[in-house]
Amino acid sequence: MKLYEHPLSSYVQKVKIALREKNILFTVERPDGLGSGSARGDFVDGNVRVEVPLLVDGDVRVFDSTVILEYLEDKVPAPALLPRDPAGRARARMIEDVCDTSYEAINWGLGEIAWFRRAEGALAEQLRASAGAQTAEIQDWLTGHLGDREWFTGEDFGWADLSVAPFLNRSVLFGFGPAEGSPLDLWLARIRQRPSVAKTFEEFMAAQALMGDAADRVASGAMRREYRDHRLEWMIKSGGMEVVRDGMAKNNIRFTWPVAAGRSL
Repeated sequence: MKLYEHPLSSYVQKVKIALREKNILFTVERPDGLGSGSARGDFVDGNVRVEVPLLVDGDVRVFDSTVILEYLEDKVPAPALLPRDPAGRARARMIEDVCDTSYEAINWGLGEIAWFRRAEGALAEQLRASAGAQTAEIQDWLTGHLGDREWFTGEDFGWADLSVAPFLNRSVLFGFGPAEGSPLDLWLARIRQRPSVAKTFEEFMAAQALMGDAADRVASGAMRREYRDHRLEWMIKSGGMEVVRDGMAKNNIRFTWPVAAGRSL
């Protein structure tokens, strides 16, 4: 299998962990033009959103991290990542959905500030304060679902665990990790010991260390950040409407397919 990816993407990290947990051999490729809205070639064939991850398995192309996880679970059922009982499966999927939407948007907003310098001064502090409060709320919710279990999925590492891992790890990077010694902190320590997670996090950390020129790339037009659904909502509700207006005026933000005439992906 081939995975079109970027190591910073939490969605990509989910898929990498699943592939490694299932012992599936795969290669990775970072698409040309990714993040600029100008990606072309094989990556965009059958990938209407022009987003990572994209999994290629022979003639099959699958985009969207959740759909990819489902494809892998169907094709390589052992070891199973989803619990067997319907309630457990639903619970794992709900945890994934919260992380993929609400949690991802907060982390993405923090990246806009830390890496891309979309806001500075008082506005940056306001956005960080909103992100911190929202992160704490989500982590409290996750702690309730973890309870006294070793893993979110139950007795075995699984779908919910790999869905939480990239987002919580990024919170730590941005200074909003769980309290030391808390159930969520101890869970994170356990999960970092798994080879599938350790390797994926290592790749993430190597990629983020190269983000020093990210703001310059946005300013030059070489990168146009995707402001989609929950990300756009987060920026607006957290007080960053001027960030959105500025990005649209400078054409250094973009939106997902389909887009209005005159704008590109």
